[in-house]
Amino acid sequence: MQLQVNLKSSMKLVDIGALSKTSGVTISTLRYYEEIGLIESVARHGLRRQYSEDTLVQLALISLGKAAGFSLQEIGGMFDKQRRPELPRPTLHERADALDSQVRRLTTLSKLLRHVAECPAPSHMACPRFRKLLRVAFPTVPLSDWPTGNTNRRR
Repeated sequence: MQLQVNLKSSMKLVDIGALSKTSGVTISTLRYYEEIGLIESVARHGLRRQYSEDTLVQLALISLGKAAGFSLQEIGGMFDKQRRPELPRPTLHERADALDSQVRRLTTLSKLLRHVAECPAPSHMACPRFRKLLRVAFPTVPLSDWPTGNTNRRR
């Protein structure tokens, strides 16, 4: 990462290219984040934008927020006017609960797929365990309404 010292202040500046390389965030995304107010360039060196080192922390928090499923607008609300993190704990608890619920649903789906792949029944629809797993995946349909998978039909 190339750092440039601004003699007017002791703040170290990071060039947009170096910031992109260090953070793994594309230059076009950095420009977009600046456009919507998530980050802010503090100077220019010629035509190239310069950012404070704190921008790396902001980008890390943006990345974590996106991974947790927050929108960019929600993430923007997690910074104060000076772009310092101001993380709302109740909102973070709610998102953690939602993620826990998603993990449970995905675990059920994983078990269903493994069972489908390994089930010895001639028809998966004839397998009682598979039918119960379908019920978990689609609870609004009564189990009796699922087809049994009998293939002994006359034409």
